[in-house]
Amino acid sequence: MGKVALIERLTNGLGCQGDDCAVIGTTVVNTQTLVEGVDFDMMYTPLKHLGYKALAIAISNIAAMNGSPRQALVSIAVSNRYSVEALDEFYAGLRICSDRYGVQIVGGETSTSRAGMVVTVTAIGEVKKERLTWRHGAKHNDLICCSGDLGSAYAGLLVLEREKVTYQANPNFQPDLDGYDYVLERFLKPEPRMDIIKKLADSNVVPTAMTDISRGLADSLLHICRASRCGCEVYEERLPIDYQTSRVCSEMSKNMLPVSCALNGGEDYELLFTVVQSDYDKIKTMDGIHIIGYITEEGMPAVMVTPQNTTITLRAQAFQGLDE
Repeated sequence: MGKVALIERLTNGLGCQGDDCAVIGTTVVNTQTLVEGVDFDMMYTPLKHLGYKALAIAISNIAAMNGSPRQALVSIAVSNRYSVEALDEFYAGLRICSDRYGVQIVGGETSTSRAGMVVTVTAIGEVKKERLTWRHGAKHNDLICCSGDLGSAYAGLLVLEREKVTYQANPNFQPDLDGYDYVLERFLKPEPRMDIIKKLADSNVVPTAMTDISRGLADSLLHICRASRCGCEVYEERLPIDYQTSRVCSEMSKNMLPVSCALNGGEDYELLFTVVQSDYDKIKTMDGIHIIGYITEEGMPAVMVTPQNTTITLRAQAFQGLDE
């Protein structure tokens, strides 16, 4: 059925209002759950990084509603193989992230797990009514923009998984991670793009639609198109891809294209948003923002145009978790 369809089925008739976050007046609330073996692998995930990441991705969803994070609740369930010192490391990372983004940890729960660790973070933020941004506001001819670069987190995961397989075959093997710092940090310690939210506010730009790119660009584009009842056209040559991502793809397989990582990778936690064309002059000069296409009218498909001027229909093939 897939995650989106399952959520729609389970919440049908409940009157839920929200997309990246639930919206209650001017309060935005998001909950993220990370499960060991599905969302993270303790073989290569430092606990301090995990604490940071758990809060960061919840904050990213606050950003996707054009909001500002204020508080968070953190709940963990752990098995007896985790020491107190290990949990200290997890909370150290959590505190670093909360201090960096001005988020107060106001509560949570601690419980026992029979196997592994489960982390749940609920982030609470606020947004002015006139700046609240949903996925469903994109209109025909709006410009499509994204922040940062795409596919690098997935490239980092590929490197870690490659080193893990080699280590499992030979426990005396020492992982070689030199030269992969950027893509590894993008996967292990993502940053919510609150800086982009500030730039938009400072320039008095209110996106017409927005979401964060947690499951690949194609998936996020389709979320906006589905909610806004529109199509889209993006250009392959305009997709921002870091050179380290391209290098990793070429190392993994001659058939692995960097654009595939950008479209169908995951966990970049960049922002994807649309703006009216009259905001073009403001957007084009903003560092870290890329204009990658435009919104087409209702009934049109979501497509990518290649440098050869052929069109490829976008389909959501997003990375689902470490178990797939």
